[in-house]
Amino acid sequence: MPSNSTRQTLARQWELLTLLPSKAPGLSAACLQEQLKTAGYTVSKRTIERDLIDLSRQFPVQCNDKGIPYGWHWMAGASSKIPSISVSDALTLQLLEGSLSTLIPSHMLKTLEPRFQQAKSKLQSLSAEIPAAAWVNKVAYVQPEFQLLAPEVSEYCLEAIQDALLYQRRVDCTYYAAHKDREYQLTLNPLALVQRGQVTYLIATAEPFDDIRQYALHRFRNAQILEDSALAPEDFELQNYLQSGAMQFGEPATLKVEAWINSGLARLLRETPISADMQLVADADGFNMTATVNNSWELQWWILSHSGSIQIRKPKKLRDNITQRLTSALEMHRQ
Repeated sequence: MPSNSTRQTLARQWELLTLLPSKAPGLSAACLQEQLKTAGYTVSKRTIERDLIDLSRQFPVQCNDKGIPYGWHWMAGASSKIPSISVSDALTLQLLEGSLSTLIPSHMLKTLEPRFQQAKSKLQSLSAEIPAAAWVNKVAYVQPEFQLLAPEVSEYCLEAIQDALLYQRRVDCTYYAAHKDREYQLTLNPLALVQRGQVTYLIATAEPFDDIRQYALHRFRNAQILEDSALAPEDFELQNYLQSGAMQFGEPATLKVEAWINSGLARLLRETPISADMQLVADADGFNMTATVNNSWELQWWILSHSGSIQIRKPKKLRDNITQRLTSALEMHRQ
């Protein structure tokens, strides 16, 4: 079994091969030293020069000595495709792997699985010697809301929907509508896939209607791609759709909210405002807040989550809705 120093040398030299350009004038030892340092290998320029000389004896690597400093590159006609992966690439793949599964077409994801495994193995083998390789164990992303387990998505349905989206085809499906507790037979025109927390949604129109709706992937019971081309609204742009607040489950409209909040919530909102135009004005007991926000379920969920710290004043419809929901909750808990 190779020693730590031998393994690190091999990893460094392999990384060095991946950095070499395919033609002259090449890169100098000093330039390669800086690039290796970025990848997590801190060694002297002289060590890089020795590595390059050693590698040139085993690989078609050439030194361009027509100018100072010398440049190193692959010989003409030699393959510069090294079946390796850099530490930075390995870190990126490891950090992204968990969130890619539903957003990349299945057949493409399968081709990435060896790279995911290669990335994991490389980071594990080098984490004791190279600080950058251990970075994946020092960072994490945590959902800000109450954690729910991810729902199970049918692989068959996922692949059919991804292919329909990729090739712009319609899809016949059986879809379970949870709010009505029943299944529907639908013909959908796929427009986009959006991951929201633990749930991935298909954005689509349902024949014969042209309004855009969201369909949770885990609620598809069956899906069959059709030969017919999908029809997309002429003005549909995914980024515009997201910016409209549609994935907050609301109306494509904004509200000017006026509310009283206490000092604790005000401190939080100074750090993370709820809108770009939010204003806080102190009064005797707390702060008066104004903000323009999307009219959505998420807005109401946020208000209810801070129900002891906020009092909605305007608009009246929002105030009445919050009051009704709090009253119903209080009555339920009193029973």
